[in-house]
Amino acid sequence: MPDDITQNKDFRHIVRLAEADLKGEKTLLPSLRRVKGVGFSFANAICTVTNIPINKQVGILTDEEIKSLEKAIKNPLEHKIPKWLYNRKKDLETGEDKHLTSSDLKLQKEFDIKHLKKIKCYRGVRHSSGLPVRGQRTRGNFRHGKTIGVRKKGVQK
Repeated sequence: MPDDITQNKDFRHIVRLAEADLKGEKTLLPSLRRVKGVGFSFANAICTVTNIPINKQVGILTDEEIKSLEKAIKNPLEHKIPKWLYNRKKDLETGEDKHLTSSDLKLQKEFDIKHLKKIKCYRGVRHSSGLPVRGQRTRGNFRHGKTIGVRKKGVQK
């Protein structure tokens, strides 16, 4: 059956959605998760709000359906998606809840790390020194890029 659909002239093998290329053969729910910043629950909420079935193939979506998905991802507040699904609650600068995707999410993450380094908190110091931030042990792991072991006197040059 999937071969019959892919032979259709309206079928698209690659669909561009929210700065991500989605494979047309896959279903909608796993494909939406390929967009940076969209997880399982958020993708499920987007499909529910836009009334598009989650098991529909991406390649047979119409232009209107793609536009509605794009709008729902960019402006989840307008589509009444619950705020607890957003990936940025109580933003430091504005204090509002928002959902970031793709390059916006990447830039904001970089700015957050720069802010941590600037205020020299524990996490910022760990980031700047290249050590693990979240409490992992460092004796046996995270040992790349630094001097490892002890050199013997005869081997030194």
